[in-house]
Amino acid sequence: MSAPATTARPVINERALLLMLAVVHFTHIMDFVIMMPLGARLMRVFSISPAQFGHLVAAYGFAAALSGFLGGFVLDRFERKHALLTLYAGFSLATLACALSPSYHWLLLARFAAGAFGGVAGSVVTAMVGDVVPPERRGRAMGTVMSAFPLATVLGIPFGLWLADLYEWHAPFFLLTGMSVVVFIAGLRLLPHVPSHLSTASPWTQMRAILVHPIHQRCFMLSTMLVFAGGCVIPFMAPSMVANVGLSEAQLKYIYLFGGAATLVSTYVIGRCSDRFDKLHVLSWVSLLAMITVAILTNLPAVPLATALTMTTLFFVSMSGRFAPAMAMMTNAVEARYRGGFMSVNSALQQASGSIANLAAGLFLSSDAAGHIRGYGRVGLMSLVCFFLTGVLAWRLRAVAPHAARPGASQPAPVAS
Repeated sequence: MSAPATTARPVINERALLLMLAVVHFTHIMDFVIMMPLGARLMRVFSISPAQFGHLVAAYGFAAALSGFLGGFVLDRFERKHALLTLYAGFSLATLACALSPSYHWLLLARFAAGAFGGVAGSVVTAMVGDVVPPERRGRAMGTVMSAFPLATVLGIPFGLWLADLYEWHAPFFLLTGMSVVVFIAGLRLLPHVPSHLSTASPWTQMRAILVHPIHQRCFMLSTMLVFAGGCVIPFMAPSMVANVGLSEAQLKYIYLFGGAATLVSTYVIGRCSDRFDKLHVLSWVSLLAMITVAILTNLPAVPLATALTMTTLFFVSMSGRFAPAMAMMTNAVEARYRGGFMSVNSALQQASGSIANLAAGLFLSSDAAGHIRGYGRVGLMSLVCFFLTGVLAWRLRAVAPHAARPGASQPAPVAS
């Protein structure tokens, strides 16, 4: 009796693929984070209020959330390389539109378009990691791709600000457009056609299956809380460092330089640990470090620069370090046939969670007559509760999908929805 036929897995240069995906992710992250330090310039150039600048930031996240949810209906119906390059082309054009925007309202529309394309492209990147990289190496793979964030922080923001000093606010977006064109051409040549798990179900049937699956629901709750825990603290860290701790605006760049450099190393190390040890244990230890750091950072008085940089660097390391084990757990838990749509919906929930966390934190904050920010400690308490809930939700996910957290575990048989 002959052996059952198996589908041969095409040979893919895993390291080259992860590097390519990390570069794609870098440009997407860079496009998002560069808006923060450009705030003062844009308010001056367009004569807009801080609230209107907030709309520019929120437009990206809102569009990414909306397009991410819609992408869940159809993303698994397309081959990964074609889907990623199509979305990335739209992202590149939207970034060019940002650079060419002659007014506030045109820039607002361009930011919405950039978020719509960039948000879904990021979910395709994560789905491709899950499709190509075996479970026993997914923690390290996620760490490689997630290194795009610290790179954007330590390299992208300072260089973007330097360009803006020389040529005004348009320059960083022109730079990103040029980089995106190069990355797109490289992607055409270097990205492999990933073995597809194309869905034959109707979009509505596929979306319903994604949303009602009990494992997916636990992943969604974990992902939402993962982002909320940091989203309520991160946006107000820099203003707090100036108003409460006594740093000057010129010293803020050191926060990003030291934090980004340390995170670039720690992300890779934590990713490797996620492959060698139980992912829930790794997530728990990193979250404990984050809780200690947040408790101190949100109540930090005036201290020397070295002390402030130590705390902010630990904050960057612990906050970003949670994502490699958590995302590896979720990627392992989801069946391949749902992975693209799941990651798209998951990205939408993360964007929405981050926006809600920003708004929630703002309700606790105020400024006194001396310019100090009050209420940041209460925001820290809210973050600590979310860290605890993140651990609980990760434990609940492992309870129904033990393979998702085990090191070197293979994909199990599909779980009925």
